[in-house]
Amino acid sequence: MICALILAGGEGRRLGGADKALTRLHGIPLLTCVIARLRDQTDAIAISTRGDGSRFAAFDCAVVDDGRHRGKGPLAGLHAGLVWAAAAHGTALLSVPVDTPFIPADLAGRLHPAPAVAACADRVHHLVALWPVAGIAGKLDAFLDGPGPYRVADFARSLAMRRVDFDAVSDPFLNINTPEDLARAEARRC
Repeated sequence: MICALILAGGEGRRLGGADKALTRLHGIPLLTCVIARLRDQTDAIAISTRGDGSRFAAFDCAVVDDGRHRGKGPLAGLHAGLVWAAAAHGTALLSVPVDTPFIPADLAGRLHPAPAVAACADRVHHLVALWPVAGIAGKLDAFLDGPGPYRVADFARSLAMRRVDFDAVSDPFLNINTPEDLARAEARRC
């Protein structure tokens, strides 16, 4: 069973403090775009957040809190997602940031088997990855209990993740971090 985790715990500083999950692209929240891309490729979806996740109640997904590793970046959300996926009897966890609305419709299949990470145009997107569920939460727990820094790339390297290259005219992993990124994304179709 493949579970999906949408990482939505960022602060959106470069977007003026906006909640990226609720930032609108083509009139709909980014979170809606990402959920639509994941629904047909995964068996269950959770949204990772820091703090109160009640704003996501209308999205019909599980909500997991960064919990005990809050403040240690996206790996805190990944840890919470791995714990959730294990409880849901998932065998793999597909992670994607909420600000990547153009992820491929075949992402999970192309990344299978785990562990694997997506790349495009010589750029590795460490948060767009398929993680094995069994035993990884404990390894990540130990990594996050260490002195840091808490880089996703460092943890991914420790698992010897397989790199999967995606060829595309337009980067399917475009991150919407700034108003300029949002304007570029508006020129594309979800």
